[in-house]
Amino acid sequence: MARKPQIILSSLDLDRIEALLAAIPTSVFPGKADLQAELDRADVLAPEEIPPNVVTMNSTVQFTMQETGKEFCLTLVYPRDMDGSADRISIFAPVGSALLGLSVGDELAWPGPGGKAMTVRVKSIVYQPESAGELHR
Repeated sequence: MARKPQIILSSLDLDRIEALLAAIPTSVFPGKADLQAELDRADVLAPEEIPPNVVTMNSTVQFTMQETGKEFCLTLVYPRDMDGSADRISIFAPVGSALLGLSVGDELAWPGPGGKAMTVRVKSIVYQPESAGELHR
């Protein structure tokens, strides 16, 4: 198993996610322990100190599928902001949990068609609330 990339979290995102986790039983959210483990190993910074190349909550991220070269964008959101649109991913989805705190150039395994894992690279951060100065979304 490849070593997980170092992740960086905003203290504001961390507080919000931990509050959500505290309110959800593990039976409802099987990935709870995994997400908590990700939070526990993160470097936590004040929102205004977050580098502009890091995936934070409500960031819109452009990816490249390594195997196909296909590019796509997703916005990482809280569960309450999931509106059924295909370009949003919840922090409670396994890929959402894995995405949080990654930097441009990092790679993650992505469940591809037929359960085969694809490798996805973070190509760019299209929008990040912290660098846009919108810290309280």
